[in-house]
Amino acid sequence: RGGPAIGPLFARAGDGPDSPPNSTVRPARAGPSAHASVMSRILVVDDEPRIVDVVRAYLEREGHTVEVAHDGDTALGVAIEAPPDLIVLDLMLPGRSGFDVLRALRAEGGPGPAVILLTARDDVIDRVAGLELGADDYVTKPFEPRELVARVGAVLRRVRSTSATIPPGSTNQARDQARLPLVDLEIDPVARAVARAGTAIDLTRTEFDLLLAFAEQPGRAWTREQLGAQVHGEEYDAFDRSIDSHVKNLRAKLGARPDGGSYVDTVRGIGYRAGRP
Repeated sequence: RGGPAIGPLFARAGDGPDSPPNSTVRPARAGPSAHASVMSRILVVDDEPRIVDVVRAYLEREGHTVEVAHDGDTALGVAIEAPPDLIVLDLMLPGRSGFDVLRALRAEGGPGPAVILLTARDDVIDRVAGLELGADDYVTKPFEPRELVARVGAVLRRVRSTSATIPPGSTNQARDQARLPLVDLEIDPVARAVARAGTAIDLTRTEFDLLLAFAEQPGRAWTREQLGAQVHGEEYDAFDRSIDSHVKNLRAKLGARPDGGSYVDTVRGIGYRAGRP
């Protein structure tokens, strides 16, 4: 991580390392903001106490319940015993690394908690590897806490919106009608499941959201920015090319169509669309 370069964490007046005790964790106003999401349980994992304190303060100000862990083994134990809604996960941790924690969580099966990685600045390899392991988003260090809070909110909104596609108690007929075909794939938005000939295909949350977008509008050519906003929310950075990594992973997991083509085509100069025969 190249040293304790966390200057942007102390962006507000009085938030510097020379401020009075506890000034870096004192909320700027009482209670959650007007734009706070429904309260969620968030696990913050980092071995640098100042980062943990600041991130916890900002998230609690938004109305979230925050737990902390300072090493990978503790984080994995907490996440398995009582899965949080979202994990803010540093990659460089004592003992078990953030990569190992993420790999173990995704091996548990199912979508599991949403995960936002904290990675070293400009370390493309770390970011791509994290996305391939199933991370939902990433933030580079040093970072602005308000950006992290915005990304947390976007991921949580996306998770909740996809889980509320069909109201609880809907009939089996309503659930069947909600299912979408894509060539020989059967996509169930309610169960967030994909199958081919009765065999399930395990996708990450972001990969599923991308596939769902292609299936819902099979004739549409999506730009990377549109896909990013679709799966990450309005806070998606137009210069963020992580969508390419997610599409690459999705293609690899789906394999080839029966006719030999791809389920996702590249539209040169634009982005992607559902594959055509």
